[in-house]
Amino acid sequence: MPTSPSTSHPSDGPSLGHLLRERIARHARAGRIALLGRFGPVSYAGLRERIERIAKALQDVARGEIVGLMGSRSPDTVAAFLGIMQAGGCPCFLEPHPRVETVRARLDAARARCVCLEGEHESLAPTLVRAGLRTRRISRLAAEPLSRGAAGAPPRTTGEPAEAPGPAAGEPFGELREPLTTADVAMVQLTSGSTGEAKGVALTHGNLISNAKGIVARTGITPADRLLHLMPLHHTNGVNNQLIAPFLAGATVVLADRFRAEAIEDQIAEYRVTCLTGVPTMYSRMLPHLRDPERRRSLRLLRCGSAPISVTLHERIEAAFGVPLVVSYGLSEATCTSTMNPPGARRIGSVGTVLPGQRVRLLRPGSGEAVPDGAEGEVCIAGGSVMKGYVDGSTATVLRDGWLRSGDLGRFDADGYLFITGRLKDVIVRGGENLSPRAIESALERHPAVESCCVVGGPHPDLGEVPVAFVQPRAGAGLEAGELRALVAARLSRAHAPARIHLVGTLPENAVGKVDRAALARRARDRGAGL
Repeated sequence: MPTSPSTSHPSDGPSLGHLLRERIARHARAGRIALLGRFGPVSYAGLRERIERIAKALQDVARGEIVGLMGSRSPDTVAAFLGIMQAGGCPCFLEPHPRVETVRARLDAARARCVCLEGEHESLAPTLVRAGLRTRRISRLAAEPLSRGAAGAPPRTTGEPAEAPGPAAGEPFGELREPLTTADVAMVQLTSGSTGEAKGVALTHGNLISNAKGIVARTGITPADRLLHLMPLHHTNGVNNQLIAPFLAGATVVLADRFRAEAIEDQIAEYRVTCLTGVPTMYSRMLPHLRDPERRRSLRLLRCGSAPISVTLHERIEAAFGVPLVVSYGLSEATCTSTMNPPGARRIGSVGTVLPGQRVRLLRPGSGEAVPDGAEGEVCIAGGSVMKGYVDGSTATVLRDGWLRSGDLGRFDADGYLFITGRLKDVIVRGGENLSPRAIESALERHPAVESCCVVGGPHPDLGEVPVAFVQPRAGAGLEAGELRALVAARLSRAHAPARIHLVGTLPENAVGKVDRAALARRARDRGAGL
């Protein structure tokens, strides 16, 4: 059964905060650049100073306290994330939102009673304070003098608590409390909540170190790399793989202000980007805007995850960019990434092989029994990257006997490459027969006129449930529903052929660019919509 050796993290090992301090100081001595963007270059020395200022200004944060973080894509927000961790707290990135009620709901899901705000989000501070939350304005934290209580220190924001005095001027930056270890919780990651209420995932310092080391080893990140950061900061990939991992390696992170498909080629050329990460919809939108291969010659690697990608789109992306597209797989509950294609030996259609420090096995749904070699089973994960638990205490629903139940179905090939075949909860039960939506989608995506598609279950008076397909045609292409049904029936069976096919201009997406399958399922169930 394909596995990877388990890496244990001793409970008395140094924390990620300690490791990052050492690495950032090393990169600073080497004169390396940490961040690039419209704000200009920020050296590792400059990032280190920002982190110090913020950490020392957060003396009121208790050891292990969960602190919400909502800001813009800026150096100060990045420094606040690391500064909260250095101060002994557990940062939790929040999806930016203007409504106080939504912010409060996310803070409740994370079990946070303190929140750091930056940029336009600082305007929420007074209302949140009245709601009983402690608020800190990142712009003020980053401006605090390194010597606390010095003359001329800026006044506190109204409603913010007084702060305890910090180390004296000139004292070297170090642990602000009893040293943290790999067993301590380092951050809380909110799940997307696309199919239900968001949950707070408690990740330890050991979890984050395990994931980062696996990413650096598999992708070969070095100080020579420049990573174009396009994913949201509140997304697990955006923080774990695109901040923590490159900072440990000494690479440069290019913080794009926001994703603009038409600007990608210019950004690659301007910043000499070597690595780019996105979700399938991002790449699909980039393709029409690629004009000059010379402007992309710095690229060595593309990465893709977070959502399934069709074979056709994968091939189109590689043909357009001229470099390998490496597909990966993981869950927030396992920090971020558990399998990834080796850049020099990627297999289209697969999510790759297991990363060092983790174990992946396939179990029969509802049991702990392993499936035979080559058979389909539920993807289950163990090892150094698996979460400590959910903050609401509901961990037993997914973590049993040391194995994280993903809810995803997959199979391994003979060489240990994992192929995701569907979701347990998405299985369509048609007259007692289980049908995989992903298998139907793969068949539909073979049609050259199909840009993207999503298959969900819809109600049927006799069969109970039948496949319903939402198909986005390629620009200018014509499609016939009967032709698509025949294609699916020929590749799979007549039972798999969608009972209804709806041609749409675009498929709905959630905040991280994934197709919103739950929204389409609701549309398929809504008989009043004429579906």
